[in-house]
Order: sequence, then C-alpha cells, then structure tokens
Amino acid sequence: MYTIYSGSSGIHHQPKYKQQQSQQQHQASPVQPLTFVLVHGSWADASFWNPVAAELRAKGHVVYIPEYPGHGGDLNTNVTHGMISKAVADYMTANNLQDIILVGHSFGGSVIQKAAEQVPDRIKRLVFMNAFVLADGQSVADQFPPPMLQAFEQLRKASKDDTIMLPFPVFRETFVNVADLALAKQLYSEARPEPAKPAFERLDLKQFYKLSTPRSYLYLTEDNVLPQGEGYGWHPHMSSRLGLFRLIKSPGDHMTYFRSKPALLAQRLYEAARD
Repeated sequence: MYTIYSGSSGIHHQPKYKQQQSQQQHQASPVQPLTFVLVHGSWADASFWNPVAAELRAKGHVVYIPEYPGHGGDLNTNVTHGMISKAVADYMTANNLQDIILVGHSFGGSVIQKAAEQVPDRIKRLVFMNAFVLADGQSVADQFPPPMLQAFEQLRKASKDDTIMLPFPVFRETFVNVADLALAKQLYSEARPEPAKPAFERLDLKQFYKLSTPRSYLYLTEDNVLPQGEGYGWHPHMSSRLGLFRLIKSPGDHMTYFRSKPALLAQRLYEAARD
C-alpha cells in the first residue's frame, strides 16, 4: 500500500512573523475550480448532498448530484447494483461532463468503482468519503461483521419489498452518533427503506483495478457505522485497497456534518480533490 497523507506530523515552531506570512500566503492561495459529481449512499437520496453542494458552489465549483434507481422519486425497489452504477455513468455522459471529481459516500463508493469502469476518460479523480472500496468479487454486505450482517438479513426477510430499514436506535448510535437528538430524529425522518439487493451483489472489479485514475480517501474519524477494529472499518481497511492514494482526515460521523457543518466537509472535499 502506498499512501499520501495530508499535512505533516509533529509540531514545528516558527517565529511569529513567519507564521503570519504563512497564514497570509495560505489565505491568498487561489481556489482551483473543479467539477464535482456527488454520489450518495444508502438510506439517502440526492438531496443529502445539498448543503455541501451549496458550499462548493459558493467557492466557484460546478456541482452535479445524480439520483439513481430505487431512490428519490423512484419507488421501484427491485433494482440492481448494475442499474445504479450505469445510471451514474449515463448521467455523466448525457451531461457531457469532463475532468470530473467523482465522489462516493458510503455505499456510493461501490457505485463509483463500477461507474469509473464505464467512463474512465471523463474522470479526473475519484474521492471515497467514508465509502466502501470493494475488492474484486466482493459485495458491500461482505464488509459487515457477522452480527451486523445477520441483523440486516433479518430486516430484509421481514420486509414486504426486499428492503432494509434501520431501527432508530441503530441509526442514532452509528450513523449520527455526534448529532444531538433533535438533528438525529430529523435525519432519520428523511430516510426511507433501502433496496437490499444491490448491497448483496458480488461485483466484478477487475477492470477498476486496472485503471490509473488518481484517487483519494476522505476519512471522517468519528464514524461508528463499521467497527474500528482489525479487519473492518473505513480506514485503513477500505482505503488500503486503493493502492496509491491521498488521505484526508476530518472530524465527523457518517451523516451529521453533512447537515450541521457542510462548510467543513466542502473544504475537506476540495483538499481531497485539488491537484
């Protein structure tokens, strides 16, 4: 594994005037205009990105947020992973997008892996934001620890339309663990049952791992969706599969800061995406 870390370790002391000079230079640094395509994850729709997208646009970036089958206004839950990734790739082609920063959050990581295979020449960089990075032949469900997988399978069997809806206590303690209760309830009220089939499909990713597209991993350090222990988790377990990649870290759990601190996440996305 090769990793490029953002920032430096250790403490360096500088004279005060040099610190001020450095701050002035940092403030004067021009923003590189970028084109972002933001792909959401499970229990969300395209509107999930709206606050972060607004912050990116305010900085001069162009932002697109595609919706994919089984989400948003599409009530059909009988969808496949292939349908989802093709919809994202087709969206980029239909809008003739070039030099794209393609961002995937959570389940969206597996989506951008497959979408990148279909339109590699349109993509400038891939950014995985606490996102699944699957090895060839794996499914998203393969990344769950046994108790979590068993619970999801039970929820799937209990549904009438092959979906999974998280109980609020699970959502509150894992997806929005740094939120206050009011915001946790608000975010939960916006979630809808997630089509189960795509998460259990094993994906052929041989072509993805042949791509030379630059990639970054943006790691939100308080995310409690996956256990932080050995063999699971976002970083370094998922991120290490990317080979050579840029690592950016930020405070935040799985969903809260997308609503409560979108400017922070927009800045971290820019750091992950810029040249």
